Amino acid sequence: MSAPTALDAAQRRQLFWLFGLALLVLAAGYGMRDPWPADEPRFVLVAKQMFEGGSWWFPHRGQELYPDKPPLFFWILAAARGLVGSWRWSFLLPSLLSGIGTLWLTYDLGRRLWNHRAGLWSAIAVLSCLQFVYQFKRAQIDPTLVLFTTFALYGMFRHLLLGPAWRWFWAGCFAAGAGVVLKGVGFLPLLALIPYALMRRQRWQGIADPGNRNAWRWLGGGLLFFAAIAAWLVPMVTMALADGDPVHRAYLDNLLYKQTATRYADAWHHHKPFWYFGQVIALFWLPFSLALAWLWRDWRDALRNRDARVWLPLAWAGLVLLFFSASPGKRDMYILPALPAVALAAGPYLGALMQRRNFQRALLAFCVAFALLLLGVGVAALVQPPSFIQKLVTDRGLEGGAEALWWMLVLVGASALLVAAWKRRAGAGIAAAWLLVALWCGYGLVAHPVLDPSSSARALMERARAVAGPGVTIGLVEWKEQNLLQAVGPVHEFGFRRPAPEQLRMAVAWLDQAPGQRRVLFSQPRVEAPCFSAADLETPAVRSVGSANRRNWFLVTRAGITPACFGAGLSDPD
Repeated sequence: MSAPTALDAAQRRQLFWLFGLALLVLAAGYGMRDPWPADEPRFVLVAKQMFEGGSWWFPHRGQELYPDKPPLFFWILAAARGLVGSWRWSFLLPSLLSGIGTLWLTYDLGRRLWNHRAGLWSAIAVLSCLQFVYQFKRAQIDPTLVLFTTFALYGMFRHLLLGPAWRWFWAGCFAAGAGVVLKGVGFLPLLALIPYALMRRQRWQGIADPGNRNAWRWLGGGLLFFAAIAAWLVPMVTMALADGDPVHRAYLDNLLYKQTATRYADAWHHHKPFWYFGQVIALFWLPFSLALAWLWRDWRDALRNRDARVWLPLAWAGLVLLFFSASPGKRDMYILPALPAVALAAGPYLGALMQRRNFQRALLAFCVAFALLLLGVGVAALVQPPSFIQKLVTDRGLEGGAEALWWMLVLVGASALLVAAWKRRAGAGIAAAWLLVALWCGYGLVAHPVLDPSSSARALMERARAVAGPGVTIGLVEWKEQNLLQAVGPVHEFGFRRPAPEQLRMAVAWLDQAPGQRRVLFSQPRVEAPCFSAADLETPAVRSVGSANRRNWFLVTRAGITPACFGAGLSDPD
């Protein structure tokens, strides 16, 4: 297929505005917070220990090996830290760049398959999804995984739909292999070969003819896929088996078996029903998901015409949906890699759909309802906070500091209502754009700094150090990753997976060795036995250091710990 025509000045301006807005919403609040639970502190802590300790092949969380994920994402986080020089300013960089890269790949592939307008609408569809922006403003693995899977699809579709282009196919296969080193499901783009084979046999329109006698070229793609995995797997397995360390052998078994096949087929948490991702798409892909109620007719016509440009991405997205739905363990972000493919299939029809009155009404109704929700929550929190707001403030330790958050909701909601009233039905797209840009900018510029001291545990650990003093070592009991990540000065921990009673017993023995130079930080409500007397609160023996992550934390000396805390009756509450 011939190369796409060059962009004219108007098209370049459209592209500039789209990616300018994308950068604005994805980068708003960048550098204004530290890693937040549940996953960010864990991943950044593992990368930090890699960066500082040099254990690149065997990731650690504290003193224990961390076998839950392959190491590529931690390498990327460490590389970002080396480039920027600060964890606070670097840990979101991979997600930010992945977001921009995913949008560009979606746009460029849509432009090549159809035209500039279709590519533009495909990228807009991705950017409009609530789940996309929310996840790409976080430092989880999934945003980077989406970039890898989208690039793999890009390379494969350049060959399967626009080829023959064997180099692009090989690049896509290699990216899929690298995606496996990022997260086990990185192989998913290769599933596109299944509907491709069926469509090619049935001579669908849009399928490229790769020619004959190309078995070695197809095989080359498979070899590159496995080569990307082997570049990490072979050295790691060799070291794990050669050094004779049983801990490394256990790490190998856990990573390659428990965290892959067992986690998929017999997940031990996040159990959801088979149809769970249908709910996720309907709610978290708003407002793009509204278009699905109209797009099915266009997709039906494309099916009748056997248009592979539409149905190869859709068929692949359907296989991804089926793959994740078949596993009992589900999280909402798992389905995110399918979003660019669905948006790509929607791109050629969204421009016309935006002119349809019924869709305009639906989009405007979404804007008004969402704006009213934001405005209502903000006003209620400022005037007479309902119970769920009071609980949020208490759990987050926001007493006296949450007004900016509520005013942000009021301003976003009120301004969105004004724009909706001004533009009305015909301007529903502008109203939606205003609402989403204002919401994400407010979230980044206001919510990040307001929520960060408690969510990141930074304020807690700074307070603990101030109370303990500069020369005291703080022992962490039943700690979370953010506690160790944000620790100031010397700290000691007693393992992460070890049961809480055992950690407490080890901590008491550790305190006995140097009671004047050591303190223990732990959360009283998380243990059944009373670890200190209420009479000792706010004495030198037991000091409250604040709340973080919905837990109250105390800094305790050896004298402040009661015998019941580590006696035979203590049991792990989890």
